[in-house]
Amino acid sequence: MANDLADVDYEKFWRRLQQVGLNAYEARSYVVLVGHPRFKALELAARARVPRQKIYEVLDSLVEKGFAQVVQEKTKLFSAVEPGLAIPAYLERQKENLEQQLDEQRRHGNSLATDLRTAYAEGQGGRGTLDYLRIVNDPSQIAVHYRSMLSSVEREFIEFSRPPYAVDPLDEQLVKQAAARGVRSRILVESGALDDEHRGRLQDYKSVGVEVREVLSLPLKLALFDCNQGLVALLDPVITRPSWTAVVFDHAGLAEAMAGLFEERWRRAITH
Repeated sequence: MANDLADVDYEKFWRRLQQVGLNAYEARSYVVLVGHPRFKALELAARARVPRQKIYEVLDSLVEKGFAQVVQEKTKLFSAVEPGLAIPAYLERQKENLEQQLDEQRRHGNSLATDLRTAYAEGQGGRGTLDYLRIVNDPSQIAVHYRSMLSSVEREFIEFSRPPYAVDPLDEQLVKQAAARGVRSRILVESGALDDEHRGRLQDYKSVGVEVREVLSLPLKLALFDCNQGLVALLDPVITRPSWTAVVFDHAGLAEAMAGLFEERWRRAITH
């Protein structure tokens, strides 16, 4: 029978197994099993310092999580699954479970946002004096507004694109989907932002009808949808780390003025 782990190693390993996701009883039991070929349940309880009334529950959980297996002889014995197999497989299952939970939360969240948007509109009691403007500085919220407008655009989408991105238009399926449904889509990008990965996507975008041109610099970030609504993002001049504040608007006059700025820069840009 293999030697017991030194106390210092035992302590180190069972605490690290808790960081992976096992509870204290499970972690201690698995470390003991790793150091021995097999154990009866009550023998393991004594070695791992697990209450006798808990050991069967702990072993069932280890078997379910893939860390232990049952060896059936005259009496039921338990042995460890090789750590190089048990730990990666367990983490992969945890990842799949988390992704499923996140997908479910996303579906519920989108449905809830739609329902609450109606309630919000009714509860505000009419349009206020500045309801056509909204200031947003959280990148995730900027991305939500951008994707919402992009998914519903019908005729034309134009954009000044420069980093840092809330959404990178050259890595966004909604851009290609808009072009595929007949929306005229034009993106003006800064030369310095076009790395090899971006340049590799240009032909793919061109094939679905997205027009991309290149300029040395752009004064701001801009996205317009059907020349009626959009967002303008300005770089914060005060802080050291690059950060954008976006003005999301639904205003035909402002959209027309921004479209004029876009067309002037578009004419002078390099065509891909």
